[in-house]
Amino acid sequence: SALEHAPLGYLPGVGFWFVVAAPVAGGLIYGPLIDRFAPEARGHGVPEVMLAVAERGGRIRPQVAIVKALASALCIGSGGSVGREGPIVQIGSALGSTVGQAVRVSEARLRILVACGAAGGISATFNAPIAGVFFALELILRDFEAESFGVVVLSSFVADIIGRAAFGSHPFLTLPSFQLTSPLEYPLYAGLGLVAALVGVAFIHVLYNAEDLADRIWRGPEWLRPAGGGLLLGLLLLTLPELYGVGYHPLEQSIRGNYVVWLLLILLLGKIAATSLTIAIGGSGGVFAPSLFMGAMLGSAYGVTMHQLLPGLAAPAGAYGLVGMGAVFAAAARAPITAVIIIFELTGDYRIILPLMFAVAIATGLSRFLSRDTIYTLKLRRRGFDLTRGRSANLMRLLNVGQAMQPLPAPVCSTTRLDELVERLTRSTAGSLPVVDEDGRYRGMVNALQVEQALRENASDLEAGEIAEQAPGLQSRQTLEDALGALLHSRGGLPVVAGDGEVPVGWLTHLDVLRAYNAQIEHRSALLDPGSRRRIGSVPDLPSVHS
Repeated sequence: SALEHAPLGYLPGVGFWFVVAAPVAGGLIYGPLIDRFAPEARGHGVPEVMLAVAERGGRIRPQVAIVKALASALCIGSGGSVGREGPIVQIGSALGSTVGQAVRVSEARLRILVACGAAGGISATFNAPIAGVFFALELILRDFEAESFGVVVLSSFVADIIGRAAFGSHPFLTLPSFQLTSPLEYPLYAGLGLVAALVGVAFIHVLYNAEDLADRIWRGPEWLRPAGGGLLLGLLLLTLPELYGVGYHPLEQSIRGNYVVWLLLILLLGKIAATSLTIAIGGSGGVFAPSLFMGAMLGSAYGVTMHQLLPGLAAPAGAYGLVGMGAVFAAAARAPITAVIIIFELTGDYRIILPLMFAVAIATGLSRFLSRDTIYTLKLRRRGFDLTRGRSANLMRLLNVGQAMQPLPAPVCSTTRLDELVERLTRSTAGSLPVVDEDGRYRGMVNALQVEQALRENASDLEAGEIAEQAPGLQSRQTLEDALGALLHSRGGLPVVAGDGEVPVGWLTHLDVLRAYNAQIEHRSALLDPGSRRRIGSVPDLPSVHS
């Protein structure tokens, strides 16, 4: 474990506190490196490559390869609970793009070179040439045309040959052989696929909610954020040192049946938290290896449980752990072909194919039903790019009321007299005010025109509740596209009410809509111009897209 190696021969006095200090020290180095030279190297890397292919004609800045390599090595080496697939994809893609830009190939060829770099990186790093090809085609290029297929295969082949010459031909994980006890086990693998989909979708939600929370909380300079958050990460690693770094060793231990069920479940939840925290604080690393880790823990726990309930039917827990690895990744990334191929190449056992395909297909289908986006595409859609439609998204559908709303003007009680209403409206900068009853529940809107009409009719004894207009309150998770229709019929603004529709929590006007739209336009420009000094991700992301 990490604690066994923590004391180090160089610093014997540090002891197990090494796992607390390491993420802070690493963050102090790679935080300024990313912030100064390549902000797009922050995070897991694959979405940035997908964006480059879809929106920038395959152009990636040359320095990204160097900064990503250094930052990811420092992040993972200092305890960041992330993987190396995202970095190697971004590094390989940046190298391919740099070569293509140097020789001035067309944009179509440049995109293919980016995919070639990604395929070569996956192939050499994981000794998985077939998975490298399908990762590049399924996730980066998002097509399987004959022209791109041929050159991507060639790139993956050459990279794997070089990788085997340098590091040997053994797989990067040493896993036991797969066993299928009986065809009657297939319903059990179907159940594993269903549970894996829930875990994969939960991982997506936790990851981006953690980023949202970190964006709201952190008020210091961005270059210091990895070090500041590294203290929290270090305390988590001190509690569960198995989460330190990529985590291949505990993954193998779980597949071999060396962990009990309660520990497997704790490590599953801990990995979700540790990976989300690492990315949220500005770490640099991938989510592929964490997905495999989660799948191994989930599958092994599921297998142990099934083996105890059905001892004569269920295979050893490790078999379910292997299938769980592919199923969770497929649910999170929605890349079923890559998931099947990578697990097959890791095990080299053809007997795993049918149960794996079955579980992956179910996990992918349920994931698609539960979440519109994948762990890669959601990051881009939150910033205005909808790759599922092959074009930039309509920003008014991405922005929501909760992001654009302003603090609620002081509401008036329904028993407020007309003369006091005149005074309140005179002092208020809003054209209308929300009306609430004595319990704070929303009862409608009152504006200057209504008060003026009541005064003309000499109805000065009326109360606010009697002249209030029953204008509908907006929900914070509504899109601005939906909210605009309601705003067209309002004379000033509309309240934003809580989920029960009775308690106002915010205020939205036409001007607020325009401000939020303009901020998102500026943010998209920063994404398409990575050389900008603005941090990618500095504009608050949208809670509505998690649904």
